This record gives sequence, C-alpha cells and structure tokens, in this order.
Amino acid sequence: MNPTFDVYDTTLRDGAQQEGMNLTVADKIAIAPLLDELGVGFIEGGWPGAIPKDTDFFGRAARELNLKNAVLAAFGSTRRADKRAGDDPQVRALLDSQAPVVTLVAKSDVRHVERALRTTPDENLAMIRDTVEFLTREGRRVVLDAEHFFDGYRFDPAYTRSAVVAAVEAGAEVVTLCDTNGGMLPRQVTAIVTELREALGHGEDSAYRLGMHAHNDSGCAVANSIAAVEAGATHVQGTLNGYGERTGNADLVAVVANLELKDGRTLLRGGGIAEATRIAHAVSEITNISPYGRQPYVGASAFAHKGGLHASAIKVDPDLYQHIDPRAVGNDMRMLISDMAGRASIELKGRELGFDLTGQGELLTRVTTRVKDLEASGYTYDAADASFELLLREEITGERPAFFRVESWRTIVERAGSRGAEATAEATVKLHAGDERHVSTGEGNGPVNALDHALRQALTAVYPEIEEFQLIDFKVRILDTDAGTDATTRVLIESTDGSTSWSTVGVGPNLIEASWEALTDSAIYGLIHAGVTPR
Repeated sequence: MNPTFDVYDTTLRDGAQQEGMNLTVADKIAIAPLLDELGVGFIEGGWPGAIPKDTDFFGRAARELNLKNAVLAAFGSTRRADKRAGDDPQVRALLDSQAPVVTLVAKSDVRHVERALRTTPDENLAMIRDTVEFLTREGRRVVLDAEHFFDGYRFDPAYTRSAVVAAVEAGAEVVTLCDTNGGMLPRQVTAIVTELREALGHGEDSAYRLGMHAHNDSGCAVANSIAAVEAGATHVQGTLNGYGERTGNADLVAVVANLELKDGRTLLRGGGIAEATRIAHAVSEITNISPYGRQPYVGASAFAHKGGLHASAIKVDPDLYQHIDPRAVGNDMRMLISDMAGRASIELKGRELGFDLTGQGELLTRVTTRVKDLEASGYTYDAADASFELLLREEITGERPAFFRVESWRTIVERAGSRGAEATAEATVKLHAGDERHVSTGEGNGPVNALDHALRQALTAVYPEIEEFQLIDFKVRILDTDAGTDATTRVLIESTDGSTSWSTVGVGPNLIEASWEALTDSAIYGLIHAGVTPR
C-alpha cells in the first residue's frame, strides 16, 4: 500500500445523483461495506443537514458500520456569506454527523463567486478559511473540493490559485481540483496541475495533497484522473461503475486498475483490485442499475472474444489479445459464439462450458457449420450461452436431454368490451413427462407470460426443481423489418434459479413461437444444471 496516496469514493453522494438512481439509507448501509472491502481510503456518505436521509445515514453508520479500510467523509459547503462558521447550521450538521473527515465544496471560479454565490471574491476566500479553520479546531480532517477549478483557472488563474492557498493555509489536508463540467482534455489537466504545483512550490514533502475529481462529459474522466496523478496529484476521487449525474463521474475501478496494473502502484487496501468485478456487480444489484457489459475491466464483455482469428491466437496464448489477465480484476475470459466463429472459438467455448473437444476435428467442424447456418437464419449465440450449450450437447451425444415431450401448446388473448378494456391471456400446454401426460392451463398478462406459467405448472409435478426458476429479462428483435407483420422474430430470455442466471434464444415466424423455443430451452438448461436427470 502507498500511504501517501488517497483513493476517495463518492458513490453514495455524487454517484447517487445519477438520473434514475434513488438510494435509500438501507442501500447506502449495504453499499458502504462493499466499498470498504474494495479497499478505498475514504467513503463519502452524503450531505448531512441538507438531505434528511443523509443525516439518517450517518446516524446509522455510527451504530452499524465497522469499516476496516476506509473512513467516512461528510460532504457539505463552506459557511454562508457574512456568517460565522460556528453559527452556520449546515456547518454544525457536518460536526454532528460524527464523520472524522469533512469534505467542503467551495467556489474557485470567480465567475461563480460573483454570479452564483453573489458575494465578493474576498468574502469567498474568507468563507473557505473560516470554515476549514473551524472544522480543524473541532478535530476534523478537512478535504476541500475546489469546484469548477479547471474552468476557473483558465479564466482567472490568480484567483483560482488563491482559493487553493486559502484552504491550505487554513489547514485542509487535501485540495481536490474539480473538473465540475467535465469538459477538460488530458493535456489541459496535465498542464494546469503542473503549473499549479510549480506556482505553489508543491512537492512530495508538502503538508497537503492535491487531488482530482473528474466528470465524464467529454468522455475523458478516467484519462483526466490519470493525467492529474501523473502531474503530481496524490488523491483521486471517483464513483464505482462511473455513476453520477449527466454522463457520470470517473469510474474509480478503471482509474485504480490502470494505476495499479499498468503503472505499478499499490493504492487499495483490503481485497483490492482482484475483487473489483464481484464488488462492482454487487453494487449494481443494490442500485438496481444493470451492469454495463462493455465497462472496462469489470464488464461481462471486457474480456469476451468473438472473431475467429482472435480465438485461434487465444488458443495459443491468451495474452495475445488481452491487455491484462482478467483474473487480476476478478473477471474472466469468455468466448462468444457467432457466425464469425471458427473451430478454435468452438473448442475454447466448449472448454469454458466444461467440454474437452481437443482433437475432435469432425465434431468441431459440424458444430461450426451448424452455428453459422443457424445464425444466418436469425439465431444469435453470443448472448445465449445456455442455448449454445444445449446445441453442443446435442452434437456430442446425438440428442438433447429428453426431460419432456411436447404434444401441443396454444395461446388465447381475449378482450371483452370496448376499447381500453383489459385483455387477458391464457395458454394451454400438453406434454409427456415422468411416463404421464400432463395438461396445464396458465394465465398471464400476455401470451408469453401465460405460456411460461402453463409450462411450469405442467412440469412441476415431475420436476419440482423448476419452481425455483424465474424469468428475469425478455428481449424481442424483429429481424427482417421489410416483411412487416410477417417478419422473422428473435427472442432472448434470461432466467435465474436465485444464484446463477442463463440466457436462451428462440427464432420463429412470430413472437409466440420464438418465445416458446426460448422458454423450453431455458427449462431444459436449468434442470440440467440443477443436477436433475430425465424422469
């Protein structure tokens, strides 16, 4: 660990400002230990005094959280103009939070001072000094976030520097340089941070640190954070998964992974970067925001390979087409099966699924040809591993596991009354399983939902394990749009048993037939992986 470098997480405060995200106090209490396990040094919990549930969070955190690596930081602003810091209720609320660290946001762009705060430049500097001095006297460590620093520096560098100096002289241990509008480019960040350090005489033995807080409006948040560090910043802020308003904040995992794995630094405590994928996905579950598959380092597609040439090279040496070992961030390599697949792709994918296809050239050729033919007719297997595994099992053994035999199925959608009346859907499934004929009728809010219910009911008596399965995602794609209502339809279904999930694909001349194929594939795959044998 590098004791002179701070990794500061603001997921619970700045990240929570993302559109569509609404973290409860319980959510924050659940996320904080995960951030601590990752090994960040600071967890910014929110703005007590200004936001009631953030006040509640710090109260619960004092009683319930036992952080091993991080300390909590309470976020707030400098005192109001023409008011004593000790008499400002918002400043008092920061003390009442009991957080050992207080992060103050302060104006450093003179235009914001005059137009937003509507005060004088000198009074703004006094607000910074007074608030920092008051909090440090009360025993708090203070981080000052210089809001709009880079835009302010480009407009009036002298005043922006004076805001930094005021914070340092008052006792702030970190002054964070904020690209609040997210518009900087890496070369601009490098130049400004370098100029600032030279102007302040800031060196390694300085009593304070310079930090970086980047937003991603120009798509450069991670690059700007790294540029600041390379220019001498020793404190970096960001959010897990890049959460944040507008286009988000710097993705803290990407920033740290680059600095640790590419630059040889050790920044995180605790589980460290090797736990990044698991923790990032766990936080996604709590925020109820689906993980971004193409997210660097921790995304499901971060180390997914589709091209046949890639697969051939990876078979020889995985490092030829991967910038790091995926295990370094707790991720894994995946092979995607598509019409681009060659025999090497199929062999590697088979190995990933637990099938050793080494030396089985005829089988590999047969599977490769079948995949290409099916994808030409509308199937896709790069997002439907479960259906591909069933296809592979069928080619290896000559048949698909026969858990049941379908006799027939049908759906009915009915609406009684005038326009606007609620429609009902009903499905009937007839199948044979366990040496018996089963007929089941299910109702749902649509024909696919009704079919799903009917299929489960028909199978439950023979395979009670299926009660644990649940459909969690459903996607429809119309393939040949020129055909209008006669177009071929592709359906992707994601299912879960509560601990793992799997995806299946179906293609048909209409939505119902495509959905039925994906539903039956899902049931068969789930039963296989539940350790069930045909009955």
